[in-house]
Order: sequence, then C-alpha cells, then structure tokens
Amino acid sequence: MTNAHRAIEFIEFLEIIDKKVPKELGVHVVLDNYAAHKTESVRMWLLAHPRFQFHFTPTYSSWMNQVERWFSALTTKYLQRSVHHSVTELNEGITEWAEAWNKNPKPFIWTKSADEIFASMQKYLGPSVSEQTSD
Repeated sequence: MTNAHRAIEFIEFLEIIDKKVPKELGVHVVLDNYAAHKTESVRMWLLAHPRFQFHFTPTYSSWMNQVERWFSALTTKYLQRSVHHSVTELNEGITEWAEAWNKNPKPFIWTKSADEIFASMQKYLGPSVSEQTSD
C-alpha cells in the first residue's frame, strides 16, 4: 500500500474524529514520523481544519512507549476481561473505561536508571553509547 493510499485512510480517520469531537474543542494528535502523516493531502486537510494540531514524536522516541503502555493497560485490564456482543457495546465499554481512568489518572513511572537504559542499548548500538555517557 502506498503512502498516498495510507494518507487517504488517515484523512478518513481524521474526518471521523472531526465529526465526533465537539466543534468548540481543539484536537491534539500525537503521531509518529510515518510518511503518510506528512503527505501534501494531509497538510492541505490540516490547513482546512485549524483546530487540529499535530505533535510528532522524535524518531525512536521513548515517549511513544508511554502511549503504548496505556493501550496495554486498556487491553490487559479491560478488553481481555470483558465480553461484548456488538461493536457499539465495545465502543461504549472502552469509553467508560477511559473516562474512569481519566478520573483518577496515574503517571507511568520509569523504573530503570539512565545507566540501566544505556546498558541495555549497548547490545543494539555498541560500546559507543557508554563511552558517550561516561564523560
């Protein structure tokens, strides 16, 4: 599938969000650096919808891991423990779960030190990582 085709799908997704979110609210969309998110058609759509703001995560960003962690919590704490008889029921259940989560949010806390993170990166990046951090 080409970036142009994926951009069309992405715009269709944005249109759904645009219809569902009250018009008086701004919409902030956190995205990775996938090429389909940066096509000319997406840029033109964004210009026509100024309440939407895109925020791109840095390539290889650990911040996106926090978003993935939230979806993991949704999956393990709700989806795997529930039964839904329709898509509508599923959507309502997810919305209720997210609203309950947002009433008492808890931050995800890093449990590794910088040294532990750099040590685990060494196997991917080689010894230069520890050499750079030892200064």
